[in-house]
Amino acid sequence: MDQDIATLDGQLLIAMPGMGDPRFDKSVIFLCAHSADGALGLIVNKPSREIRFSNLLEQLDIDVGEAQRDIRVHFGGPVENERGFVLHSSDYSSDAATLNVSDGYGMTATLDVLEAIAKGNGPSKALLALGYSGWGPGQLEDEILANGWLTCDANPSLVFGGDDDGKWEAALKTLGIDPLSLSSTAGRA
Repeated sequence: MDQDIATLDGQLLIAMPGMGDPRFDKSVIFLCAHSADGALGLIVNKPSREIRFSNLLEQLDIDVGEAQRDIRVHFGGPVENERGFVLHSSDYSSDAATLNVSDGYGMTATLDVLEAIAKGNGPSKALLALGYSGWGPGQLEDEILANGWLTCDANPSLVFGGDDDGKWEAALKTLGIDPLSLSSTAGRA
């Protein structure tokens, strides 16, 4: 694989029809890290129907304080789905624990961000993802070439917006694509 890979950090992956893996059907994934070593991203449009943020705080023995905020909990991907990752605006940083993804975005996977959010502090925009989506070296690039994913710029209103059901279509529209016009097969010349 070429070591001069163009990074997709801070970009969105949009699942194409016919992807083949039902866990990623109509997924929109925020890429937190992408390099020649692989990629890590969080699905931002698949909310957990069973798990509430307040229940997680209770299970983790985190005091909610008086100004408790509630954030949405999402299925972040099939890898380590018992582990939490907070994708958030860049107005929050935990010393060595926050990955500064790109302008406007950070990702923190330590309890201090949950404690800060519970107390009404922390980032102004955030979502909690349980698990992550991961790719080995060259795997994501191969999937993109095989017509599995489209990429687009990450817009905070799309990433953190509350309309999870509409995010896939909204992401496609940022590229000027009508979802009805998509095909599940790649063209070859």
